[in-house]
Amino acid sequence: MPVLSQYSLEGKTAILYTAGGNDAPFLAQAIAEAGASVFTIARQRNTLDAVQEALGGIQGSRRGVVATLDSGDAVAGALAEFDLLHNQVDILVNDSRSMFARKATEIEQSEWDAVQSRNVRATFLLSQAVGTRMIAAGYGRVVNIISGLAERGMVNGLAFSVSQAGLLALTRSLAVEWGPHNVRVNAIGTGWSIAEDIPVEVQREEQLVRYIPQRRKGHPRDVGPLLVYLCSEACDYTTGQPVYVDGGLNAHP
Repeated sequence: MPVLSQYSLEGKTAILYTAGGNDAPFLAQAIAEAGASVFTIARQRNTLDAVQEALGGIQGSRRGVVATLDSGDAVAGALAEFDLLHNQVDILVNDSRSMFARKATEIEQSEWDAVQSRNVRATFLLSQAVGTRMIAAGYGRVVNIISGLAERGMVNGLAFSVSQAGLLALTRSLAVEWGPHNVRVNAIGTGWSIAEDIPVEVQREEQLVRYIPQRRKGHPRDVGPLLVYLCSEACDYTTGQPVYVDGGLNAHP
């Protein structure tokens, strides 16, 4: 992806946290191709392997660790691995959209706690630790990748939707608190997306796709350009904002 000079991430170091899903390799590619060195913290080994494979030979970016960020000690351990390679962190991208679907009346407390821990708690703990470093440095960019369900309801989606609404509140609150320290915090909201390249004509056979104004599902590549901007120095007067890359879905009644 060609990058304008004002959006270049050359010389920047990024941490990408992913709770799972197929988008992480494309997110990592976008910021790495813009010049950033990427360190990945993944909840699952197969996700970390997919990110590292996608980054290929991009210098300095095939680094990462598998970790469950359910405590301050777990975050400290992951950052200790990061510190072996880097002495600064300029960018934090949290992809915390670990999905869970079940009727509200059937959700077990343990399931509820697990969803909130993977998505909200992990993002808070990592943002707190990394944000402390950014505040000390007087510079930082934090981007939370969230679902459009942060602002919409869905049958069987209660636990997941609540976790995404929590991430949106986290984004806005951190933006207000950290703004004076030159740390910008924003969110990218996504809709229904697929990581495969399926012809639009085939997609439109689904009733779901016909509900999306753009008449196609999203692809993780659609997020890349906006992600690079929000991670760059050009993103100086934008903070606390959720920007939806969802084919118009969030505007749909």
